[in-house]
Amino acid sequence: MSATQTTPRPAPGTKTAATTPVSRMTALARAELTLLGRNRGALVAALFVPIVMPVSVRSAAQEMDLAGAGLDAGTLVLPAAVGFSLLFAVYSVLVGVFVVRREELVLKRLRTGELRDTEILAGSAMPAAVTALVQCLLLAAGCTVLLDMSAPSAPQLAVVGLLLGIVLCTALAAVTAGFTRTGESAQVTPMPLLIVSMMGSGMFFPLELLPDRLASLCELLPLTSIVALVRGGWTGDLSAYETLGAVATAVAWILVSVFAVRRWFRWEPRR
Repeated sequence: MSATQTTPRPAPGTKTAATTPVSRMTALARAELTLLGRNRGALVAALFVPIVMPVSVRSAAQEMDLAGAGLDAGTLVLPAAVGFSLLFAVYSVLVGVFVVRREELVLKRLRTGELRDTEILAGSAMPAAVTALVQCLLLAAGCTVLLDMSAPSAPQLAVVGLLLGIVLCTALAAVTAGFTRTGESAQVTPMPLLIVSMMGSGMFFPLELLPDRLASLCELLPLTSIVALVRGGWTGDLSAYETLGAVATAVAWILVSVFAVRRWFRWEPRR
């Protein structure tokens, strides 16, 4: 993202197939998908944790006065399930992917070819992003059936929230990877954001049930706006002002994260 890259010239008389950014990222994504399938720990985090966690939220919801906040079990559990998928299937997994590939010098080698920096990061993130998309669709269908939820009132808000969430969690993963030294520590460095987001972004506890000052502070967390957009997609009670505020907050976090990636992301191992 910061260094100018040069593409090796082919030997005289040889023919090279034309490539596009999409084809290059797709090829890299296929390789990452194969490696992801061999990593059992990452598979458990990506596939099973986001499915199990909403069960805990459903149990906790029985002890809350959701009706007083204008919510029900479905409108609490479903946005939480989407948030868990983004945190575990995208953010947590990609921190490990970026760190391990860096320590194995894979990122350094990729930069010597045709791939640009953004293509390397985007291609590496594609399997996790697709996993989250499919998982969120399945979770939405499951919650709709099991919790007797109606169809979303404003599905476009849920779609926008999910897409922004994937981009945001990818960027945050790259930022976290920049401060993570080894593959082993990549299992620890995502924990602060995971815990803060689960506790303060409206996944376990709706902000409507928190004290006003604490709720106002939690509204500024990265995942809060994503949860609000997904929830608003089902309830349809987000005003235009609230929708713009949530989108603006998510975009602001994405821009800050991209700046941080350009400034602090490391492409070579720390020595």
